[in-house]
Amino acid sequence: MKYIDTLREGMRISEVYLCKSKQIAQTKSGKEYGNLVLQDKTGTIDSKIWDLNSPGIGSFEIMDYVRVDADVTVYQGSKQLNVKRIRKVDEGEYVEADYLPVSLKDIEKMYQELMQYARSVKNPHLNRLVSEVFIEDEQFAKAFKFHSAAKSVHHAFVGGLLEHTLGVVKMCDYFAGYYRELNRDLLLTAAMFHDVGKIRELSKFPENDYTDDGQLVGHIIIGTELLTEKIRQIPGFPPRLALELKHCILAHHGELEYGSPKKPSILEALALNFADNTDAKLETMIEALRGIADNQAWTGYNRHLETNIRKTTEN
Repeated sequence: MKYIDTLREGMRISEVYLCKSKQIAQTKSGKEYGNLVLQDKTGTIDSKIWDLNSPGIGSFEIMDYVRVDADVTVYQGSKQLNVKRIRKVDEGEYVEADYLPVSLKDIEKMYQELMQYARSVKNPHLNRLVSEVFIEDEQFAKAFKFHSAAKSVHHAFVGGLLEHTLGVVKMCDYFAGYYRELNRDLLLTAAMFHDVGKIRELSKFPENDYTDDGQLVGHIIIGTELLTEKIRQIPGFPPRLALELKHCILAHHGELEYGSPKKPSILEALALNFADNTDAKLETMIEALRGIADNQAWTGYNRHLETNIRKTTEN
């Protein structure tokens, strides 16, 4: 099998991929064409069906596995497939594990590292909270390790939610060591919980799409509700500490226009916002750079980062 990350300009391929999205678009002259996103475990690739009336274009839908005969091209610095033939394939013609994007890092090792941070929380109420959820709840741990952190922008792969959370926790731990005014226990607990709502905001793989809860409520509110429910189960949990922790979750996107119901009002909420934004933005650029052609330096305009980005010169 030729995985997407091995495709190079000029190749002609006949491979099976998962159809993640399918739209009918129009050229400037008004001619309709198919606009697809195909996926395997190494990533996704934009694909075009320029002749929808070709006899080689079969019937298929989103989330179908399809065999495509296509030419690999490059458009604005990114690889693309020019599809000549496409058909839905039957079970037995593919191995599902080949089509789930997975973290490049060891998922079990990452979770063990996250649990070490959980055990390092000294406040007895916060320690019990993180222990009951991240250490003792096996069903939660299984879902958390398998889930993504986003539909497409960053960490949109199996283990993505864990990888992003661990990155945010590590940065927050550094902040707490450098800025002594920060409450480390509160900050690390908030970092561990900041995106737990994504378990309900996004569906499981291979769909990895927004659920009704995700569309109507969103992960910030979902996560705050989950956190509130867990806190209620801990006798004597200090009300003010609970309020500060929930505020960190509600404010972790930093700005109202970025989906935060509140802007950061305490030091720990501000630190969490910086750590979350830093990890998300760096991963967004890293993933964009992985997708550009070998002979290209610039990627073209990236709408998520709102700039044209470039590979760093190699030493």
